[in-house]
Amino acid sequence: MIVETARPCSSWVIPSLLAISLALIAGCAGKAATARYSAASVGSACYAKALPTAGEGGLAWGTTLSMARKKSLDNCIRYAGRSGGTPNTCQVVLAECRH
Repeated sequence: MIVETARPCSSWVIPSLLAISLALIAGCAGKAATARYSAASVGSACYAKALPTAGEGGLAWGTTLSMARKKSLDNCIRYAGRSGGTPNTCQVVLAECRH
């Protein structure tokens, strides 16, 4: 009677292949997210900065001046609330468009 035994390396082949494929998938997913965010700011010509009386403010870019002002005000409210500041006192202090 002939009995075949499993090779000692077969127990780690499948987990290794699984780990490599997951690493490749994770690497590609991270690069796609970075490219998407950097591409969004390329076409934005206007920026605005909003500051509260206490806490962190917010800087934002937008395709129009009004969009940049709104985004910076929203960021200011969010960041001031997180930093223990006064979100209800946020005001846009700078708003410009590049030429």
